[in-house]
Amino acid sequence: MPPAPYAYNQLDDPELEETARELMHTLRCLQCQSQSIADSDAPVAGDMRHQVRTRIAAGESPDEVRAYLISRYGDYISYEPEISATTWPLFVLPGLLLLIAIAVLLRRVGRARE
Repeated sequence: MPPAPYAYNQLDDPELEETARELMHTLRCLQCQSQSIADSDAPVAGDMRHQVRTRIAAGESPDEVRAYLISRYGDYISYEPEISATTWPLFVLPGLLLLIAIAVLLRRVGRARE
């Protein structure tokens, strides 16, 4: 299949294109995983760029487009995940592990002084 029309073509309005590009840099390519959809040449990234540009051109806000893409592809595509039932451990566990490490370190230092 040929790529979607806006996969590799920019919007005519520079302001809308800038808005779309800013959003594309915050979305992860599902195939490449280490690149944003703005930087990836994967076909799925091209389809996602097309969706972003089409929806921005239709008047949707970046938040609405992001919400649509997250509902379609899951939280994984966002480089800026929101705290939800599935992502809260990502935000809580690092702090919890740090507190445990500090407690263990203080306990060992306390034993060494005795």
